[in-house]
Amino acid sequence: MAWFRNLTKVSSIKSSLKNTHPFPLLASSLTHFSTEANKHNQAPPGLGPTRPNEKPRVVVLGTGWAGCRLMKGLDTNIYDVVCVSPRNHMVFTPLLASTCVGTLEFRSVAEPIGRIQPAISREPGSYFFLSNCTAIDTDNHLVHCQTVTDGVDSLDPWKFKISYDKLVIALGAQPLTFGIHGVEEHAIFLREVYHAQEIRRKLLLNLMLSDMPGISQEEKSRLLHCVVVGGGPTGVEFSGELSDFIMKDVRQRYAHVKDKIHVTLIEANEILSSFDDRLRQYATKQLTKSGVHLVRGIVKDVKAQKLILNDGTEVPYGLLVWSTGVGPSPLVNSLELPKAPGGRIGVDEWLRAPSVQDVFSIGDCSGFLESTGKPTLPALAQVAERQGKYMANLLNKIGKAGGGRANSANGVELGEPFVYRHLGSMATIGRYKALVDLRQSKESKGIALAGFTSWFIWRSAYLTRVISWRNRFYVAINWLTTFVFGRDISRI
Repeated sequence: MAWFRNLTKVSSIKSSLKNTHPFPLLASSLTHFSTEANKHNQAPPGLGPTRPNEKPRVVVLGTGWAGCRLMKGLDTNIYDVVCVSPRNHMVFTPLLASTCVGTLEFRSVAEPIGRIQPAISREPGSYFFLSNCTAIDTDNHLVHCQTVTDGVDSLDPWKFKISYDKLVIALGAQPLTFGIHGVEEHAIFLREVYHAQEIRRKLLLNLMLSDMPGISQEEKSRLLHCVVVGGGPTGVEFSGELSDFIMKDVRQRYAHVKDKIHVTLIEANEILSSFDDRLRQYATKQLTKSGVHLVRGIVKDVKAQKLILNDGTEVPYGLLVWSTGVGPSPLVNSLELPKAPGGRIGVDEWLRAPSVQDVFSIGDCSGFLESTGKPTLPALAQVAERQGKYMANLLNKIGKAGGGRANSANGVELGEPFVYRHLGSMATIGRYKALVDLRQSKESKGIALAGFTSWFIWRSAYLTRVISWRNRFYVAINWLTTFVFGRDISRI
């Protein structure tokens, strides 16, 4: 009978499965993984020199504006992409100051690398490694790396090497302290999301401590004194955001200390020195009207609760934010490559390190060699983004011409060299006001706007420049929520 024959077939299948692994596909995968691990010992697969049947490998050091724009534009049908960085996201730095006071949430300014270049998460030959680059061996096309670890109970750092066909150094820069004693120990920089988180926690902690019974008036004034050193766009924007926070939120929710909290902005020269003179005067007037005390001076020493200016003036502080520009990192200084003025990695007109093969450098860590006759470009996001876009197109062109492999691009026509055209500068100064300077240089003529219209342009421009639609939605919702309900002052 048919039902009896079917029952016999099912019984035979069950008996045969008893002698096999319950998950045959998983068993096969584990066996393959074990075999590969033994074959390569402890080295992860895909880190050795690329084989003829594999795609050439581009190694990108850094996840800033330059490195992320490069990875976004790379053709992953031509190259495998390996990114090495101590952070797995890109920071939208123009809006970072807004996160310090709760205008925006932190996730609104952080874009995961896997969303910028999905191949890193999907393709078998592309990787992201949460690591620091410790050295570069240009002779053997090797990058030496060490994993990032957190806390005393974490695993010991693991050192490994990556072979590259093309290497792009986009390591950015580090804040300049000018060798001033105490800056590293007591000041907070504003370059990363964790800096903004630290500023926010410190600010809210000081607000709550100042309201405690038994606090002297002198200590209360110190706790509520926020000092910003550096009158560039970052320092001015943070001062404007902080003054807005004080006027609109602190005075409503911390009524007992509302008249004690104040902001001081210290700058050695003029604030916003790259902007039009009329815009600088407008910014000075508006910041003063918002309660920001502008001081011209040079910081000589920084102590735990006060800083000392060059004229001997002592300035007590509860929160100290340091924003005086950037310079080369220790790794960039240690690389045996020609240097541009200022200690940056020297590059030619095509952003190549000319003394070695297959090495390029973009972003804040690079600068034109003096032999090119070109000036060093400013450390701006738009410079880095433009260089990243150019480098992606250049590498795609080299790969299509058959020069993607190591030491194989000598005869490839590179095309037009990199040319930077400044699109203008913008900065918000609080109270729904901003500055928009569309001149190509400080000496040239062009459009310069200030006021509410500029603030609307500033917000619209940056909303469109946020990389993903997800983060654009976050930013728009955060702005709307802050406008309707005020800033979130929870200390989390």
